[in-house]
Amino acid sequence: MKDVMTGPETLGSCAQKLEWDDPFAMTQQGFKRFRRRKGRDTSAPEHDSALSGQADSVSPTSRSSKTSARDMAASAVKATSRLSQDGEHNRFARRPKTGRRQPIEGLAETDPQPQRLPVPLPEVWERLHRVPLDIRGHQVARSPLVNFFRNSPTANAFDLLRTRLLHSLKVQGWKRVAIAAPTAGCGATFSAVNLALSMARVPGTRTVLMDLNFRRPGVAAALKLPPSGDMPGFLAGELTLPEHLIRPAASLAVGLTAAPDRNAAEILHDGRCASVIDDMVLSTGADVALFDLPPVLEHDDAAAFLPQVDGVLLIADGTRTTAKHLAACEKLIDGQTQLLGVSLNRARGAGLLQYGQ
Repeated sequence: MKDVMTGPETLGSCAQKLEWDDPFAMTQQGFKRFRRRKGRDTSAPEHDSALSGQADSVSPTSRSSKTSARDMAASAVKATSRLSQDGEHNRFARRPKTGRRQPIEGLAETDPQPQRLPVPLPEVWERLHRVPLDIRGHQVARSPLVNFFRNSPTANAFDLLRTRLLHSLKVQGWKRVAIAAPTAGCGATFSAVNLALSMARVPGTRTVLMDLNFRRPGVAAALKLPPSGDMPGFLAGELTLPEHLIRPAASLAVGLTAAPDRNAAEILHDGRCASVIDDMVLSTGADVALFDLPPVLEHDDAAAFLPQVDGVLLIADGTRTTAKHLAACEKLIDGQTQLLGVSLNRARGAGLLQYGQ
């Protein structure tokens, strides 16, 4: 390499060339020498200011470019985070599909299927098994039932007894009536069945007839119904009302005894018997409950059941019942329940046995 700094003219011409040809290539020594020159050009300040302005204009641009790049990066980060937050809280944002519907917070989970209300059961009376009477069979056999011989004096006598009894029960607020006779063969079962059929014809009334004559049950035979029914089991609370009671008519329910039972008095003495009778009258909504009992003077069955009834209707036989029998029955009933009256059966010369005429 050649040494260009050999003489003063060469240095001056080289420095002058560097100063005016390429201002940005000026060295520090040349710049000092340039400032000491007396014959400084007037355009130098403008050039110097231009240089400084150019430097000022360049450096802020570079700084602003760097600053704007940083601001843009920060803004992008903020926008990304804001979009992610909005996506979490925005209910319209797209969510991943799952097998179950996502529950909304604050709302209870509901079943899309319509709710089915429980269907109420019909009342006990409507659930009793209906066993209609064989009307044709009764007519052929000429059964002594008032429903089939409405024009007979016997039917008129039972209708009159029914009306008087209903009035007495309504005045006193009673419902339970025991039907019994002093001795066997006086027609207590016959009277109980016909009185129940006559009461069942009264509109808007419900009558229950219970066969409690465990010595000689006869209600099923009088109504020509199958000899079914477990009366001892029912009074012990082992059977429900629909399992034991049947309805031969729309407003009449009967409880039958299938066979005789020697433990009749013990069955009626049982404390469960009283609670079952109370529940039966309340659940069926019966207006009148009739109980066919065995003879009063022959066994203690009737005496054991008398506290469960409101009154007793005595059935006397015009051919065999005496005044002494009636006096003994009144003495036994007194203090336990009320004597509602005495009905005379087989009255002499009344012609009440002429059924079907």
